[in-house]
Amino acid sequence: MARPPVRSTGGGRQASTKVLLYAAAGIAGIAVAIGLVFAFSGGGSSSANPTTVSALPDAAASTALFKGIPQRGNVLGKPSAPVTMVEYIDLQCPICRAFETEVMPPIVERYVRTGKLKVVARPIAFIGPDSLRGRDATIAAGHQNRLFDFAQLLYANQGPENGGWLNDEIVASAAKSIPGVNVQQLVDTSNSSGVASTAKQYDSQAKSDRVGGTPAIYIGKSGGTYAPVSPETLPEVATVSAAIDRALKP
Repeated sequence: MARPPVRSTGGGRQASTKVLLYAAAGIAGIAVAIGLVFAFSGGGSSSANPTTVSALPDAAASTALFKGIPQRGNVLGKPSAPVTMVEYIDLQCPICRAFETEVMPPIVERYVRTGKLKVVARPIAFIGPDSLRGRDATIAAGHQNRLFDFAQLLYANQGPENGGWLNDEIVASAAKSIPGVNVQQLVDTSNSSGVASTAKQYDSQAKSDRVGGTPAIYIGKSGGTYAPVSPETLPEVATVSAAIDRALKP
């Protein structure tokens, strides 16, 4: 399956020690990102009416990646899968965008869809204030078992770090774009104490795992110890596949 299309983004603050290597964008990419900022926010955050927002571009391609694969909360894949991947992500992070849109599609098809791997996503707010909104909305999407569809769609429409694109309107638009999602419920749940409690739990787990940047990827036998994969740099498909294959061995 071809990877979902993604929109170019501008650079910004480092999401990990080598973010500038992957976040640099050309003039055309910056123009697209600026267009997204004004299209979705008018340059800042705002409240959105779930009945009037529009669907986002690339929704069909983003959700097709996970069609037919079990999702429950923040877990993607067969519950009894022998290997687990834990990923800490920030919805503003350009390296996370590269990982989710370039590395994960072949991993999903090769290992998750075949029942060998399950993915546990732990969204955190690592980069800036807008990351909080993205984190909370993504956790809320998990309450409707659509966390991975929602995150993938936001990555496909990602703007520049701390550029104001990740506002209430794009959250509602992303929710509206995913079949079966109740937009108002997602918006309301984003501000709930349950989401706040889950976010606090992910922060605590990130601290225990010594997460120093996003994406942070850990792989191991399900129920066992999970080892970090390519810390401080963007893991490649071959690197992730090799880690999964090692964990699959008896």
